Amino acid sequence: MNKDKILVILGPTSSGKTDLSVELARKFNGEIISADSRQVYKGLDIGSGKVTKKEMRGVPHYLLNIANPKRAFIVVQFKEKAEKIIKDILKRGKLPIVAGGTGFYIQAIVDDVILPRVKPNLKLRKELEKLLKENKEKAIKEMCKRLKKLDPRRFKEIDQKNPRRLMRAIEIATTLGKVPPIKEKLAINLELGVPSLLGTPSSKWEVLQIGIKTDDEVLKERIEKRFRKRVKAGITAEAKKLHEQGVSWKRMNEIGLAHKHIAKYLKGEISKEEMILNSIKEERQYAKRQKTWFKRDKRIQWFELKEENKIEKEVEKFLIPKYLRP
Repeated sequence: MNKDKILVILGPTSSGKTDLSVELARKFNGEIISADSRQVYKGLDIGSGKVTKKEMRGVPHYLLNIANPKRAFIVVQFKEKAEKIIKDILKRGKLPIVAGGTGFYIQAIVDDVILPRVKPNLKLRKELEKLLKENKEKAIKEMCKRLKKLDPRRFKEIDQKNPRRLMRAIEIATTLGKVPPIKEKLAINLELGVPSLLGTPSSKWEVLQIGIKTDDEVLKERIEKRFRKRVKAGITAEAKKLHEQGVSWKRMNEIGLAHKHIAKYLKGEISKEEMILNSIKEERQYAKRQKTWFKRDKRIQWFELKEENKIEKEVEKFLIPKYLRP
């Protein structure tokens, strides 16, 4: 049986995904589902580089401004909502285009990942949060020690400097044990930021993944230019407003990237220029991690932005059966 088709446009931050996905949506009767873990949050417009109404050019966009920034929005929620929207778009005879740079969101859709709902262990979190507050370095060492004992393999794969990921890994290992069912391994890897492909991918849909290829130096310049533009547009005022509306400094740190440095600036701990330079560095490191994540997926077809004609031909070939092509 022929599967319905969906298109994925992916790439690192500042690579030009937004404009390309809008162009393709206009050409191929598509609608766009955002796969960005920060653009889901209300009020985080400048901070997440959210697409504007003008940039949308009349193309419907989904999964923007749907979550309260006070609380974490997780991959299982994204998958549930995205699948409903994809089905609705297909039902109306249009092309669903998943566009973004959050690798674990995209892979959850592409590989139809079964996502276990491991509820937060509040007692454990409270204990680990206390340790972090007292001495961050000592707490991270303690968490690494615990995770190594609970799940040695996961310990080797995870970012051992990221306390949030360590905390969640300990939580999962405590609940599921060190050897969860095979169908759940990929899902846990995705949630903990460990890129991997396990077994044969099986999607509900036939998927074409188009990646935007970028030169490292060019991307570095684009990230800096884009961030300085966001500073002029009022990124700090937006973050201040979010804090006044109840988003704690701790939560802002969890949102990550520039926001942890903006929080420090707003608290008077660093200067404005330090905030800008640290944020640019953070965004560049994030782009590097995104590239690493996508690199291991050999199904992605990579093109430079200037190769738009080639991209369009590839999409056309994917959408139109061979016997119907001229």
